[in-house]
Amino acid sequence: MNWDLFFEIVGYIAACGTTISFVPQAIKSIKTHDTRNISLLMYVLFVVGTACWLAYGIYTTAWPVIIANAITMVLASIILILKICNLKKEKAEAEIEKKP
Repeated sequence: MNWDLFFEIVGYIAACGTTISFVPQAIKSIKTHDTRNISLLMYVLFVVGTACWLAYGIYTTAWPVIIANAITMVLASIILILKICNLKKEKAEAEIEKKP
């Protein structure tokens, strides 16, 4: 058995699984624009982490790492941007409610 090929396939399966796991949240956040129960800090740290993994994958030419983290970083960034926009919107609405 060719173990290099086997683990290359395992890498692609892992990449697909972890990447696909962000699709439902991204779709829900885009459709509903509701990000109130999403942790801002978690997504900031996650986007930074995926950016680091992407850089590592590019440096080592590890295609499963590159593909998975590029796609995951885009999906997580969409959620993060929506979260930040919603926080700004909520803050602006709170300021309007405070004014007499």
